[in-house]
Amino acid sequence: MQQQEHRPVLLDEVIEHLRCTAGKCFVDGTVGGGGHARAILEKTAPDGRLIGIDWDAEALAKAQSHLQPYEERLVLVRENFARIGPVLARLHVQAVDGILLDLGLSSFQVDVAERGFSFSQPGPLDMRMDTREETTAAQLVNTLSEQELADLIWSFGEERWKRRIARNIVRMRAEAPIDTTERLAEVVRKAIPAGKRSRKRHPATRTFQAFRMAVNRELDNLRIFLQGALDLLRPHGRLAIISFHSLEDRVVKQAFANWARSCRCPAQLPLCQCEGRPLVLLVNKKPVVPGAEEIKANPRARSGRLRVVEKAEAA
Repeated sequence: MQQQEHRPVLLDEVIEHLRCTAGKCFVDGTVGGGGHARAILEKTAPDGRLIGIDWDAEALAKAQSHLQPYEERLVLVRENFARIGPVLARLHVQAVDGILLDLGLSSFQVDVAERGFSFSQPGPLDMRMDTREETTAAQLVNTLSEQELADLIWSFGEERWKRRIARNIVRMRAEAPIDTTERLAEVVRKAIPAGKRSRKRHPATRTFQAFRMAVNRELDNLRIFLQGALDLLRPHGRLAIISFHSLEDRVVKQAFANWARSCRCPAQLPLCQCEGRPLVLLVNKKPVVPGAEEIKANPRARSGRLRVVEKAEAA
């Protein structure tokens, strides 16, 4: 299958909200194919710097090629964005002017059958963003108990037919291991009553999302990142995060709202001990979403949600 050209989502909005200007230093924690990174480097010329992080070796190779004209102002690191703190420490960077995370899959990840992310074409049931990791989707599908499968499919996919899907997975894997995307998609499809299947979305969409998120520990990594992200920003530096489904967006929204509160002390404390100052300013109280033209040009942008905060002076 021919790979679709990767289009960075909400590109103009990201550049505007990060306030990319000359001389600043930014981190793209999910550099992918380098679309956002290239725009940041262009806008921060002639002396702006970018640190690009990604744990997908293929993504980094694409970024290296795509960003070759800017190599003097660019550092690329193969690492999970959850470890952004240690990455900056190794580079002797104490603070940056802005950080970007794009939590969606790149087109080249989805379109390469061998990666196992998509049910639209047959491939091994892998789903690892970092191939150095041991656990694949196939291992989870073929080893978890029926209850564990149902819990996973609900927790990460919010799939209402979780129990029927889990039951059918256990039934079908008893006949032969479920080790391809094509077979898992069919097992899921058959588990959902024909009259209840969506006409707009493949019935396996939520289940595939759930296994991908579990394999890559996506919510855990996001929470770890958020625990230390503010410490890496200069005062008035900005953090921008693009999410693509409700679970990730909920984590980001709650973290940002908590940082923006004047008091974040536990309810049981009789007196405020955090000095009653917000850590951030909410740059956009509601998420920025793609416009109709962008969605028409890039349907995969449809569910993108951009949230941005600015670090307070005294945070």
